[in-house]
Amino acid sequence: MQIGYRTLKTAIAAPAAVWIAELMQLDSYGSAGIIAVLCIQPTRKQSFLTAWHRIAAGLLSMVYAYVIFEWIGYSPLTIGLLLLLFIPVTDKLNITPGIVTSLVILFHFYAARRVDIDIIINEALIMFIGIGVALILNLYMPNLDNKFADLRIQVESNYQSFFRNVAKYLRGEVVTINGEMLIATKKALKEADILVQRDLENTFSKSTSYRRSYFSMREIQLHSLERMLKVIRPQMVSVKQAKLIADLLDDLADAIYPENPVDYHIHSVNDLLDRFEKQDLPKTREEFEIRADLFQLLNEIDHYLTIKNQTVKDILD
Repeated sequence: MQIGYRTLKTAIAAPAAVWIAELMQLDSYGSAGIIAVLCIQPTRKQSFLTAWHRIAAGLLSMVYAYVIFEWIGYSPLTIGLLLLLFIPVTDKLNITPGIVTSLVILFHFYAARRVDIDIIINEALIMFIGIGVALILNLYMPNLDNKFADLRIQVESNYQSFFRNVAKYLRGEVVTINGEMLIATKKALKEADILVQRDLENTFSKSTSYRRSYFSMREIQLHSLERMLKVIRPQMVSVKQAKLIADLLDDLADAIYPENPVDYHIHSVNDLLDRFEKQDLPKTREEFEIRADLFQLLNEIDHYLTIKNQTVKDILD
């Protein structure tokens, strides 16, 4: 059984908050643990946003508790009236996530049958202890470098295998193309997108910006690979142009890494397009269709390379 970092932080935050509240001899000190658990979040940005929501809603709930309970009375009906008036205001102020924390405070007032300075201070301290402990623990976020490196290796390996597989297919060395690699790549890129978003909410470093650009590039390139797969068909094996494209794909497999320049390969694609255009016109409908598919395949390869070229330029700029 593997324990995640968020579970571990929750297990530390709750007892720490309770211990501090108990040490300060606060009433209902166990609630500090509940508030701490509610404030544990997956990113620093969400942590600070959650803290603001809960503090704002908690302080606002104290005002409502005083007005409703002290002026109208303590009964289940006044609880309903309070919530009927309180919840729409939190929604209007965009602090709705703090409602749960507010309910903890409100029911403490209700149970005590009083809203005075002593209990207000007690509830404020419980709230700040719970939120404060959670914020301190949320300052630590796990390093995602190794995870990003693994995903990058997986994506590049899949692209490399795809190009080599297609090259063999165009030469007639294999009879099928393994499309499962693209499905696996799509899953890896989806995971990378989630991690990039999490990383952006934890840090704004240059490496985070690079990762976003890199995986965005790979996702757009994936669409090109999927379109390549749709135009490739068995009849291509019979024409010599397919062998030339196979050689190009082998070269692309060797230069899959983002550090490698693509100008040479773009030039190779353009050179092949020029050579194909200067060749004799197809003599049959089938040959015409094969030639058209090969042109489309080359255009997709050019698109794949252009995406990489533009991304590299954007990063350098």
